[in-house]
Amino acid sequence: MSNDNKQRVQDFWQDVYVNRNYEAVGKYFAKDGIYEDVPTPGSAAVGPKAVSTRLRMGHEPVESFKHEIARMVADGDTVMTEHTETWCFHTGEVVALPFVSVMELSEGMITLWRDYWDLNTLMNNVPQWWIEHIMQFSTDDFDKG
Repeated sequence: MSNDNKQRVQDFWQDVYVNRNYEAVGKYFAKDGIYEDVPTPGSAAVGPKAVSTRLRMGHEPVESFKHEIARMVADGDTVMTEHTETWCFHTGEVVALPFVSVMELSEGMITLWRDYWDLNTLMNNVPQWWIEHIMQFSTDDFDKG
């Protein structure tokens, strides 16, 4: 089971960072699956459509990503990934953002995804236009779908 869950998460990362296929990303989530960025409390997305929409809001304006996995550990239904996302903006800014992602899966579907990262690392290095872009959204924009 652990190896199947680990492979499922590896496939998920491929769709997020290489394929940037946000519709496919949503399909990894259970109907009531939760995606939560721990540094931004109160902003969890629930359900496949909401998760896809939330990722799209922040990721689509980014020109490209480099994704490096340092390690991935699976134990039963839990998969933990230590990784770095490098965000490359068309205006020249490049931000390396370390993460630890914790996922719980049930029958191959993500039921919980929590990302642990440093808000200051992101906000102090992204372009102002990106901040203005994300600030125009609220949780209502990725309401349960």
